[in-house]
Amino acid sequence: MNQDLSIIALVTQASLVVQLVMAALLIVSVASWSVIFTKFFGLGRVRKANDQFETEFWSGRNLNELYVAAGKRQKDGAPLERIFQAGMREFLKLRERKVVDVGSLLDGARRAMRASYQREVDALESNLSFLASVGSVSPYVGLFGTVWGIMHAFVGLSNLQQVTLATVAPGIAEALVATAIGLFAAIPAVLAYNRFARQIDRAAIQLETFIEEFSNILQRNAGSPAGAQGH
Repeated sequence: MNQDLSIIALVTQASLVVQLVMAALLIVSVASWSVIFTKFFGLGRVRKANDQFETEFWSGRNLNELYVAAGKRQKDGAPLERIFQAGMREFLKLRERKVVDVGSLLDGARRAMRASYQREVDALESNLSFLASVGSVSPYVGLFGTVWGIMHAFVGLSNLQQVTLATVAPGIAEALVATAIGLFAAIPAVLAYNRFARQIDRAAIQLETFIEEFSNILQRNAGSPAGAQGH
């Protein structure tokens, strides 16, 4: 007797619990791919915007002009630009309050940049934990579906007087599809998580380096009566 062992047939013939597991894994897989594509293009835009602002910053342009331009772009600017804006805003605010102590000026600017840095890193890491969860949990969810399916198949076989490979194979094959779908969801999520984590680490290092370099520039400009003008 010929039996249909295609993927579609195995899914439709599986028990209700196994079908629910497969459906959940497919939904999670679609969601993870959505996060992967969004993160891929988003991190690409962030890297390009940071590089553009860094080039503009080191071109020798007046800091006050850069600050005014950054204020016009607001949230559309690069993370590097928003950190610069936070530090510059606090520096100028303290100067307006007649704070002349260089240490106080630098501490205020650095605290503002650090707060902005943390917000930017949190934004870059958004949804990264979801990919980590999908990569670590999906195989076990698929394995649960497989174990349940095999149990269901063997319970059904207990009512048969004669058991052959032909009667065992469909039930086991149905159950193994759940593991396959679990791996299909997990593997791309793990690969994407590792790639994005490295990119975010590089972006974080770039932001931290800029904070140190800009702090040195502010220190040189702190004693200037006209404020921070150039670098």
